[in-house]
Amino acid sequence: MLTNKLKNQLHLHFIVFVWGFTAILGALIHIDAIPLVWYRVFLAALSLFLYSIIKGISLKVDAAAILRFLLGGILIALHWVTFFYAIKISTVSTTLITMSSSAIFVAILEPLLSEKKFQVYELLLASIAIIGFVIIFKVEHIYAKGMIYAIISSVLLAFFTIFNSKNIEKYKAVHIAFYELLIAFLFLSIVIYFKEDITVDQLRLKDFDWFYLIILASICTAYPFVVATRLLQKMGTFTIVLTNNLEPVYGIILAVIIFGNKELMSPAFYFGAVLIFLSVLANAFLKIKKN
Repeated sequence: MLTNKLKNQLHLHFIVFVWGFTAILGALIHIDAIPLVWYRVFLAALSLFLYSIIKGISLKVDAAAILRFLLGGILIALHWVTFFYAIKISTVSTTLITMSSSAIFVAILEPLLSEKKFQVYELLLASIAIIGFVIIFKVEHIYAKGMIYAIISSVLLAFFTIFNSKNIEKYKAVHIAFYELLIAFLFLSIVIYFKEDITVDQLRLKDFDWFYLIILASICTAYPFVVATRLLQKMGTFTIVLTNNLEPVYGIILAVIIFGNKELMSPAFYFGAVLIFLSVLANAFLKIKKN
């Protein structure tokens, strides 16, 4: 019989696996990045709205809260657009390993945006990650444009993480998630309205797109957000942060299984990926050990 601790551990790994599957769905859905994220945030916000009704959770917040959620909603919209665009023009593997650097960018940006001091070990690990990027850029230069967008997405995620760490101190996770997803939907609606090169035809879904989008919005977005918050109350931060770093590993393995040779890279790519992955893992370990 499984203990509660083991059940929570397995649940956490399932959540991280689901997050890794997000990139796969992005590659399978036919529409471009902006319409894809537009559908995603709408369906995810709707899922959280229905969840709050079922659970009897009031979504009422004050005007000050809405203003605080505004930047977060725009940041998450831009992060996901650049993330899925990177996948569309390169590969799942190159995008995911580049995105794994977001923790390094947090370490660099946080001291610039707060009173926190730079840590020598963080700068050293950032340098190791940069070496990994240089190696990957050199051997997989045909995907350079996609990796550049993935780096932009990673920086946006770092800004979002730093910004939202302040919000979580004052507001409930379900409130933050719902309003930021709703704001992301409204923001992208304005972008689509004024962007002349996005036509009605580009918003049409083909084949299994609706099915993939529902999975992406509910199982890969709304569901893990709520569950991960609940697990945070039951498990140590150290366990959760270290397990989250397995997301690109799960995603890359899935990509190779589903897409085959397109996702197989050169040995030098995996060497660079290991450098980046180990730097991120070491950063999480040292940071939590220090705290």
